[in-house]
Amino acid sequence: MPKPRRPLPTAPAWAGSAAAPWQGTRPRAADRRRRAALALAAALLALPALPAAAQRSPDALVLGYAAAVTTIDPHYHNLGPNNAMGQHIFDRLVERDGRARPHPSLAESYRALSDTVWEFKLRRGVTWHDGRPFTADDVVFTFARVPEVPNSPGGFGGFLRAIERTEVVDAHTLRIHTRQPHPLLPLDLASVSIIARHAAEGAQTEDYNTGKAAIGTGPYRLAAYRSGDRVELARNDAWWGPREPWSRVTVRFLLNDGARTAALLAGDVDLIEQIPTTDIARLKRDPKVVVTEIPSLRTVFLSPDYSRTGANPLVTDNAGTPLPRNPFLDVRVRKALSMAINRDALVERAMDGAAEATAQWLPRGAFGFNPDAKPTGFDPDGARRLLAEAGFPEGFRLTLATPNDRWPNDARLSQAVAQMWTRIGVRTQVDAMPFTAFVPRRSRQEHAMQLGAWGSSTGEASNYLLAIVSTFDRQRLTGASNMTRHSDPVIDDLLQRGAATMDDEQREAIWREAVAYYAKQEPMIQLLQYVNTWAHRRGLAHDPRMDERTLALGVRPK
Repeated sequence: MPKPRRPLPTAPAWAGSAAAPWQGTRPRAADRRRRAALALAAALLALPALPAAAQRSPDALVLGYAAAVTTIDPHYHNLGPNNAMGQHIFDRLVERDGRARPHPSLAESYRALSDTVWEFKLRRGVTWHDGRPFTADDVVFTFARVPEVPNSPGGFGGFLRAIERTEVVDAHTLRIHTRQPHPLLPLDLASVSIIARHAAEGAQTEDYNTGKAAIGTGPYRLAAYRSGDRVELARNDAWWGPREPWSRVTVRFLLNDGARTAALLAGDVDLIEQIPTTDIARLKRDPKVVVTEIPSLRTVFLSPDYSRTGANPLVTDNAGTPLPRNPFLDVRVRKALSMAINRDALVERAMDGAAEATAQWLPRGAFGFNPDAKPTGFDPDGARRLLAEAGFPEGFRLTLATPNDRWPNDARLSQAVAQMWTRIGVRTQVDAMPFTAFVPRRSRQEHAMQLGAWGSSTGEASNYLLAIVSTFDRQRLTGASNMTRHSDPVIDDLLQRGAATMDDEQREAIWREAVAYYAKQEPMIQLLQYVNTWAHRRGLAHDPRMDERTLALGVRPK
């Protein structure tokens, strides 16, 4: 187990005792804007010389991602940037639009023949990037590979958990038999990229990164993948869908907020995602730039470690001795930590208004959103009483792990929460790190408490329950991204019942029941629902997506 890291040397200006948001004092917004302007100026000076938009081919597009694509293998890691990139190269049987609504893709039609049998009619005339024909055999091969990808830190097997067997009727007809009624099957399959048997048989993840196995049916072909830097794509002129306007697409990884904005203003990229919250208002006023935004399917939460019942070196008494028992197993401790958080202050000051306080994991109006589940109220005195009742009248010490380059204001949110917890006696230091370092430690359950975020790409409640909250079980293909090893039979039962309920109204009632139970138990401490933002140069039209994916397919010349 690694030793606790030293805390970050700085915290938000408003997180100290003199300007703490829970005391009602406003942050020094002018200072923040001044620092942001200085950072932007420095980023502009540091930009490498690249061809500006006016010098590039008119049918070339450059996108600026806020996080790196870590692999081209579409089944290795269920991660937002990877999924967005995969959508360019590969197709799925079913696709989702920007509002998470499903529609046919490689399957030109699908229907339920019974409660446990679905028929998918595959699109004819589709070819792989190398010209070979797409058939039902490729789908069968894909379904067999997905749960078996070696060393996956969070895969896609859960989307296939309901399938008992796949029957090939002919080269363009599949019948999928499920173990029990599973109305979510089309939505689930919208997360599974179809790969070519002839290119992928025996291939490893690295073979996708080199391009050897990255043979898809999608609108773009992989031209080059430069880890940590960029992906280059070339238009697939044989794609079965509408012709794309861009002959070349370059996706640059611009993890630094200031560098991303600077690259757009300098004309080195055409569109950026995840606008730094301090820049949103200014970019909206810039006549050369257009800002697009949409409520996000991504929620932000804090995850306690459940993998241990005993001591953890990152959770100690005030003398530095590890506590003999994991305090997060006590709901009173989790409730106390939740009550200590001023979510309205996080929205207004840490997120500059670009988020909404929440007690659940979906935006308003989504399938399964429970309007009765309200965010936990800010009550530091009540939090101290609950801690004392749980046996911690003097509090304890805790290390909070967070990425500092993955989600909007991730480290800033963690620093603010740490200050709030410290004020109720839970002295919290922040261990911030690049996402590339954060993920392996998360996969090994090395964080005692961590900041997390999840985008429910299906647009309904089961996705988060299945991936994050349900019991980690390789055989049942549940909890693939449950890195804290939370387990609750009530949650597992609600997920199983809801997933097997064919009637939409009854299924949504079960999801709302799950939300209510979750809000009561607070296995994860929910913070915010993001707002997705993009900015692009004038002369383009962009279709924003609730799943936050940045796609060349969503950008058109105006």
